[in-house]
Amino acid sequence: MWFMFALLTAFAWGGADLFYKKGTDSQDRYSHIKIVIIVGIVMGIHATAYMLIQGLTFDPMDLIRYFPVSALYILSMAVGYIGLRYIELSIASPVQNSSGAVTTILLFIFFTHELGALEIVGVAVITLGIIGIAILEKRAEHQALQNSTTQIDKKYQIGVVAIIFPILYCLIDGLGTFADAIYLDELSLISEKAALLAYEYTFFICAILSFTYLKFLKKVKFNLFKERDKGFAAILETTGQFFYVFAMSSNAIIAAPLIASYSIFSVILSRIFLKEKLSKAQYAVIIVVILGIALLGVADEL
Repeated sequence: MWFMFALLTAFAWGGADLFYKKGTDSQDRYSHIKIVIIVGIVMGIHATAYMLIQGLTFDPMDLIRYFPVSALYILSMAVGYIGLRYIELSIASPVQNSSGAVTTILLFIFFTHELGALEIVGVAVITLGIIGIAILEKRAEHQALQNSTTQIDKKYQIGVVAIIFPILYCLIDGLGTFADAIYLDELSLISEKAALLAYEYTFFICAILSFTYLKFLKKVKFNLFKERDKGFAAILETTGQFFYVFAMSSNAIIAAPLIASYSIFSVILSRIFLKEKLSKAQYAVIIVVILGIALLGVADEL
């Protein structure tokens, strides 16, 4: 089932990425904080509903036990949200979408794994495809900026900004996924359900702290019900997180790069819903990644 859970995670997060792009205002310096608030609230509601429906008992100590993983994930997401303000350069960076490869490499270094030929080829194809589609997106963005007749904000032209956020996101998210693999798969330090509740309640606490900071310290007006795109992104983010913990608990070293392919799903959904045009090269890379995913599916059945 890990393969299906990984696919559902990638699809959900691809949809979340679509709405993150739609809902982020590059002129709003607090946009990333607003996203953290909305995502945290949705996760808190989901955690409570899931606990009640499943009849689970939540141990507050799980918050502390799982905190290293939660902290890395939430930090990487916050960095990613800030980077969305520089979407023309940072969101399409091939570096940012390589966190799954970072996790796989770390698992190979620190733990013993035997992978079949199909699994190795599948992981390699997906990873190269993710990097390829990001490079193509970056070139398209650069060309669009060059052809633009309007004055481009200087902050979008600063190469350091375009590099720092993706690198930070990649490293922190890769480390978070590696830590998650240790907790859920390699050493089984916590159950999937406990990890899900701990992460979502930790994010909920961050949302409360962020709302307090924004509302009472910065005096920023913030209406949750007017942030429709951010709300959809938060729902899809939470949906992906639900499936993610179950995918990572079964086969983390393969699931990590597969889940990282959510950027491919984001491109496909952008084509469908935002009517973005794709080049032949982009279509080719998408097909290659889908073939890589199919290889992992076949390997899972063997």
